[in-house]
Amino acid sequence: MYLNPKLKEAYSKEHLSAREAQEKAEWIAFGPIVFQASRLMVKFGILELLRNSDNGMTEAEVAKATGLSAYATKVLLEAGLCIGTVLVDKESERFTLSKTGWFLLTDQLVKVNMDFNHDVNYEGWFRLEESLLEGRPAGLEHFGSWPTVYEGLSQLPEQVQKSWFGFDHFYSDTSFPQALEIVFARHPRTLLDVGGNTGRWALQCVGHDKEVNVTIVDLPQQLEMMRRDTKGKPGADRIDGYGMNLLDASAPFPTDKHYDAIWMSQFLDCFGEEEIVSIVSRAAKIMDADSRLYIMETFWDRQKYEPAAFCLTMTSLYFTAIANGNSKMYHSEDMERLVRRAGLQVESISDHLGHGHSIMICKIDK
Repeated sequence: MYLNPKLKEAYSKEHLSAREAQEKAEWIAFGPIVFQASRLMVKFGILELLRNSDNGMTEAEVAKATGLSAYATKVLLEAGLCIGTVLVDKESERFTLSKTGWFLLTDQLVKVNMDFNHDVNYEGWFRLEESLLEGRPAGLEHFGSWPTVYEGLSQLPEQVQKSWFGFDHFYSDTSFPQALEIVFARHPRTLLDVGGNTGRWALQCVGHDKEVNVTIVDLPQQLEMMRRDTKGKPGADRIDGYGMNLLDASAPFPTDKHYDAIWMSQFLDCFGEEEIVSIVSRAAKIMDADSRLYIMETFWDRQKYEPAAFCLTMTSLYFTAIANGNSKMYHSEDMERLVRRAGLQVESISDHLGHGHSIMICKIDK
């Protein structure tokens, strides 16, 4: 199994003492309340108050400033001490913000992950066991009776949609500038954006190159959202839609024109292995020697740092319980194996785009 050298060092040997390992086990046992207490310390403004205070604050001062009861303030601050988000001076009994608390409060990536896990995943993960045993997103039933989250995305509660798209867009948007340079190095005139969602990448493309035309392939209800979100924006007249259910193995990709580039960003991780082979095989059927398929994914094995790999492997369980029951954040070797099964070969891989993305460039296997 390939792993980034730093990840290989982290995952191939034991680094913890017995006491440290026991402590980590207790963290796992109390993980749900660690999450909720920390989230509420942000929501109630406790961490922000401590960050902005010159000399820290007492329990009474925090209670007065937040409007929380003395009891609520005490249990949260004591939890924060043991979690490590706040510190206390043993003489003055004034609380201050720790480094961990600072990141929890200010790191946009942490905020996006926390909102996503609370609004989209938290209650559904209670049915993770059922999802794993039955191969279906049992946790999605918390929101509705759709077979996958994608059919119901436009009908999810507003805050859930906001957190879902916030998570999705935050990870992809930071990669777009570098991705544009890679894709447009070959000067494509026609680009097929598979799973184009709300059209954010398509708008980037038509803004980057005044001659390219983009066709977005997605579910009809997603195309409605795309047309609403792109309407009136520069280059929107060069963005078209092609509605299809990509899980229908008999549904062909559009053949109305030759596509120089086929783009799949944060898309194939939404499917199980056999579904990926089906989708990529159908893409291969409309490619020729000059076409390229660009697969942009956050492969967990190609991350620079351990926290990123941790976030991605945990996100796999969102796919298990909420999204569809059978997909995940893939190891790059697994994706390459599936690409070969679909009749393509990997020409090159570019790593470390934005927040940990890679682009796998594929061509017809001669």
